[in-house]
Amino acid sequence: MNQERSLDKMKKLIMSIVVLALLAACYKDKGNYVIDMPESPMIQNLDTLYEAMTGDSLIVQPKITGIAAENLECEWRIDVPEALVPESNHYKGNALRIVFGLEAKRYTARITITNKANGMKYFYPFKIQGVTEFSRGTLVLSADQAGGKLSFIKPDNSVQPNIYEVINGQPLPVDPLHLHYVKNQFTGNTPLGYWIISKQGGVRLNVNTLKKESLKPGTLFDNFFLAPPTINVGSLLAHPQGVLLGVINDKFYGGATTTWDQSATYGMFGTYADGEYDLASKFVLSAANNNYTVVAFEKNKKQFVRINLYGSPMYFGTQYSAIDADIFNPVNVGMDLLQMVQINNADTYAYVKSADGKIYELMFNVNFAGPFNFTSGHKRLFVRQEWITADTKMVASRSGYIYIAAQNQVFRYNPLSEQLQLLRATIKGDVTMLKLEDDENTLIVGSAGTLYYLDIQVGKSGELVKKIDGIPGSPVDVTWRK
Repeated sequence: MNQERSLDKMKKLIMSIVVLALLAACYKDKGNYVIDMPESPMIQNLDTLYEAMTGDSLIVQPKITGIAAENLECEWRIDVPEALVPESNHYKGNALRIVFGLEAKRYTARITITNKANGMKYFYPFKIQGVTEFSRGTLVLSADQAGGKLSFIKPDNSVQPNIYEVINGQPLPVDPLHLHYVKNQFTGNTPLGYWIISKQGGVRLNVNTLKKESLKPGTLFDNFFLAPPTINVGSLLAHPQGVLLGVINDKFYGGATTTWDQSATYGMFGTYADGEYDLASKFVLSAANNNYTVVAFEKNKKQFVRINLYGSPMYFGTQYSAIDADIFNPVNVGMDLLQMVQINNADTYAYVKSADGKIYELMFNVNFAGPFNFTSGHKRLFVRQEWITADTKMVASRSGYIYIAAQNQVFRYNPLSEQLQLLRATIKGDVTMLKLEDDENTLIVGSAGTLYYLDIQVGKSGELVKKIDGIPGSPVDVTWRK
């Protein structure tokens, strides 16, 4: 009993000590302290971003005040992840004066200002963007009797024709189809290259030098982990993650996205999406809530099919619910697909040819991200039967219009009202290419030897903005870096 009382007294004593300690901690310090902080330097004329031409001089010369000249010391550091010796990109001096010998990438840099009188250091970050003569401009893929041609249009609109042959010393493959500037739009990492795709293959170019990549994958055959004996490209698109996907040998392939996007195997093709099918060349890549799915067409069974992208493409065929199939049955269309375009990831328009030669316009919507629905909208004869073939140049805009080329004319087609409007610009030869600029205010029209830039923004009717001549052959595709 006495022992228990002793323990209680001990606990009360400890509690009293704790309370007194807390009260002491809460005591307000009424001291009056004067802290003599050293003055910080003032720095002027230091930008947040500098452009540096590879092989040219880079000079960064800020004005620094607030520190006596005899006490001022500056150190410069450029972070170069690929450098074997990081210190080789460290410099001293009140100004940075170097010959920029790094790649055409964006580098993080920093100036450290030291006040030697008191040892205080001050840090100011900035960035350096390496550029080459090909960092800005437009690439044009064209075709003539000799095969594919590549031209570079400088920002001043001057043309360097046959640039691929000049730089690489060899011609491009024949039958050119596509030109893609592939970059991962989600990571912002270094662009992954230009792909020039032909009917039987393709080559990949360095975006800064336009040289054919010497390391794999430098060709479309190299882009397969196990390439088929021959390649017959239907069509290929660039996925926003910076890989190619599309129809090759009537099967669907998609570049690997399950590794780091700077890895040598990123974007390479594994096996095609498993299944018993043969696809038409035309397909639509559709996006909903960052989920990408593919609407394709099985040309033997004449049916629309579903392909989902789960890291790699998976063929699901007609595993979807057909809604309003009395308008037209997507599982049994009974006609051949000629063209297919989609407006703003929503309304899709397919142009099909019946056994008696009639051209029908099929409108539909899909949800292949779940629940898996295919909703038929309408089936009707197209208003200009003679325009639609497998080679018709056609592009859909987010605003709801479809632009269609017919010989040397381009029409703006409203599929809701079936209204057709002839664009005003005069095209001298048959149209061989249609492409929308990123903001979709300009339509680029290609015809033999020439690119026409047409104004199609609200209130405009395709007036000529500018014309660029000197393109060898007939334009097939175009891409750009700005």
